[in-house]
Amino acid sequence: MSIPNLSGLFSPFTIKGVTLRNRFVMPAMQRGWCEGGKPSQRMVDYYWRRADAGVALIIGESGAVNHPSASGQAGAAHVYGAAMEGWAACVEAVTRAGGHMFLQLWHEGAVRKHQEGYPSLSPSGLVQKGNPNGRAATAEELEDIKQAFIHSAVAAQQIGAAGVELHGAHGYGLDLFLWDETNRRTDGRGGDDIAQRLRFPAEIVAGIRAATGPDFIISFRFSQWKEVDFSARIAHTPEELDTLLGGLRTAGVDIFHPSTRRFYTPEWDNSPLSLAGWCKQLTDAPVIAVGSVGLDCDVMSNMLENREAENTGIGGFHELGRRFDNGEFDLVAVGRGLIGDPDWVKKVEAGRYDDLRGFSKQDLFGEIEWDMSFVAEAHGLEQAEGAALTFTE
Repeated sequence: MSIPNLSGLFSPFTIKGVTLRNRFVMPAMQRGWCEGGKPSQRMVDYYWRRADAGVALIIGESGAVNHPSASGQAGAAHVYGAAMEGWAACVEAVTRAGGHMFLQLWHEGAVRKHQEGYPSLSPSGLVQKGNPNGRAATAEELEDIKQAFIHSAVAAQQIGAAGVELHGAHGYGLDLFLWDETNRRTDGRGGDDIAQRLRFPAEIVAGIRAATGPDFIISFRFSQWKEVDFSARIAHTPEELDTLLGGLRTAGVDIFHPSTRRFYTPEWDNSPLSLAGWCKQLTDAPVIAVGSVGLDCDVMSNMLENREAENTGIGGFHELGRRFDNGEFDLVAVGRGLIGDPDWVKKVEAGRYDDLRGFSKQDLFGEIEWDMSFVAEAHGLEQAEGAALTFTE
């Protein structure tokens, strides 16, 4: 088999004065190594190791904003208060290694389990249609949550992060606003019209843009699929996707990060374009593609079907290069590959495809237990094994 041409993926990319040395991104993936919400030295070393081995952009693991409803996970990172000292050490280490770093801002929404003292908040108190948890947030609570996102973005800017990414994917807080099944609000921020459903996430983006100025980078990660429903859609048509992207772009988003289980899967019938490819057709913003890069199964098969992800070897990279050359994305995120093999980018650059390490669930287990009961129930499982599905690429 011929050697794939990936030279474009090893070319630099500049956005708002930040130059990435290549097009490879490590996406946000929880490791459970925070201590009281603060990244530990183990996390600092972990990020440094991958930046030193060639990753151009590292997105820190999902970090809860400063609101009592943001996260119920004991090991979750925070992006506020004392945790910023740990994040500052991560940013410094990545920068010293020649990379750049974003912090990802997160609110669990209805996926958060009930805790004494404060309910779980979401647009309509739904994890998915027919699956309630917590309650709908009031207008006042939404304003407080918005301000928490803004404050975390400012805190990230102050410690030298190149940008922030808003987690609007996989059925978590901001994603629940975008999904018609879980956002049935009647206050102009929900219902059947995607233009209304995107209003609250767009308000957060606009608030961050106003607080951080024009040069700070804002990425928005979103997904059609949810951990509880692989067939879910927030945009049922390209026209709805256009509305979503346009509204967020107007609010201040600089990069779109559409999360898919497989980067090469066509999004709609009658077109070979992936979701990333459709985004490139519909917006002038850079796009990050993601999903099973270099591995033979997607992350949910890894976790729910007790499968190991094997290295595809050279065969898995021809399609990556073809779609990049076709203009379907600007950057590509590699999740599980970089957990299992910190030298992944170096090996790909050297053409050592057969030397890439696969991914084992054991790469995650034994470090932290996350509550996966909503996911297990949605897929008809008695219980979900091992680590949480917030490790999604």
